[in-house]
Amino acid sequence: MTTFDDRENAFEAKFAHDEEMNFKAEARCNKLLGLWAAEKLGKSGDDADTYAKTVVIADFEEAGHEDVVRKVVADLEGHTTAEEIRAKRSELLAVARKQIMTET
Repeated sequence: MTTFDDRENAFEAKFAHDEEMNFKAEARCNKLLGLWAAEKLGKSGDDADTYAKTVVIADFEEAGHEDVVRKVVADLEGHTTAEEIRAKRSELLAVARKQIMTET
C-alpha cells in the first residue's frame, strides 16, 4: 500500500466516524426535544420516554429536521411556534453533541 492509499483510507475512516457522530447527535437532540415537549404536555416517566421516541422516529419521514418541528408544533397545539421549536432544537443540538463527545 502506498502513502496515498493510507491517507485515503484514513480520510474515509474519519468521514465515516464524523457521519456516525452527527447521526447520533441528531438522534439525541430529537430525543431531548421530545422530552422537553413531553414535559410541556404534562407527560413524565415512561409516557415522556415513549413520546420522545415518536419524535425521534418522526425525523425519518423526510430529509432535514422540519418533519420533527412540524410534529412537535402540532402536538403542542399552538402553545409554541415553529421558530421557538427550531431555537430550542438548536440549543439542544449543542447539548447533544457535548453528551456524545463525553461518552466516546
